[in-house]
Order: sequence, then C-alpha cells, then structure tokens
Amino acid sequence: MTATASRADASLVVPSGVAPPASIPADVFTAALRAYLSGQKLDMRALARRLGVGRSTLYRRAGNREQLLDEVIWWRSRRALTAAVASSAALRGVPRVVAVVNTVLRGAIDDGALHAFLDSEPGAALRILTGARSTVQQGMTRTLENLIDLEVARGHLRLGLDTPTLTYAIVRISEGFLYSDIIADRTPDVERASTVIAALLRGLDSIGER
Repeated sequence: MTATASRADASLVVPSGVAPPASIPADVFTAALRAYLSGQKLDMRALARRLGVGRSTLYRRAGNREQLLDEVIWWRSRRALTAAVASSAALRGVPRVVAVVNTVLRGAIDDGALHAFLDSEPGAALRILTGARSTVQQGMTRTLENLIDLEVARGHLRLGLDTPTLTYAIVRISEGFLYSDIIADRTPDVERASTVIAALLRGLDSIGER
C-alpha cells in the first residue's frame, strides 16, 4: 500500500486527525500539555495565573481540570492511533487489528507522562482513561470500530458478532491488561492482551477459517 493510501486509511479510522482540539484555545491547550508532559500535577489555579486569566475564565474556556486532561490525553492518543493505522497498512484482517492494538498498548506502556499521571492520581486517571463518558474512552472505542468496519468492508474480515459488542470486549481486555497493576495488583502485560484479542478475533472470523 502506498504512503498516500496509508494516510487515507488513517483519516478514515481516525477522522478527527491529529490537530489539537478546536474547542480549547491554543494557549490553554499548550500550557496544559506542557504541564502534563513534565509529569507535574495540572493545577488550574497555577495555569490560570500563568495565562493571565481568572480561574472562572479558564473554566469557561477549557472546562474543568479532568475535561482538560481528557482532551490532552485524547490528542496524544489520536496521534498514536494515526501512526499505528498507517504503519499497519501492509496487513489485513485479524493481523492488522491486532497490530494496531498492540502498537498502541506498547506505546502506552512506554509513556512516561501517562505513568506519572497514573501513579500520582490513579482515580482521576482511570476515570479519564476508562470512564464511559470520557473523550479518551469513547474515542478509542470509536476508532477501533472504524478499523474493524474498514477491514470488514474490504472483505478481510467476516465476523460472527456485531462491531460495537466486539469493540467493547477488545477495549476492556486491553484496559484490563494495561492497567492491571492498579485494578488487580498484577503486572501489566501487553503481549498477553494481544494474544487474547487475537484468539477472540480468529474465533469469530469466518474468513480465517478458509
């Protein structure tokens, strides 16, 4: 597949692209991103002071603290997802879906800023990363649905389960293994997550039975 086709796939799977969120002023987003990447706890009072605005103005422009962090993490996730989809362009069907999930999970394991957030604020981090109403969780789920639907539409997958149900299962498996140190006192294990997800997909894929 050509580089142009790879980019086209990425735009289909991650239609929101890699631009910063338009709903948040650029100066606010940049300052919040810088604080997050430094491993510092995002302090809305300090952020407002740094930007030269009142806290009420900051909340009006960017939402509350968790909403702002949600957008920061989702922006970084969109970049990771877009790269993973583009890099998997030579694959198809089950191997492609598993490769994208594995790449994203490996990136999360190596993400120092994410781990600093999880270590310092596990409750807030899990609400943003796994909560049903979070932009991150909804975005990850929607992106995976788009990828699976793309592979189905191209005839590379034929699944015996509806996409939303399958996607929900894959996302929860991923979260269970990725954040297992927090939710189950177990060492995170990306490879086991990928093995389970691959087995699930192969078991449902009638094309792979041929």
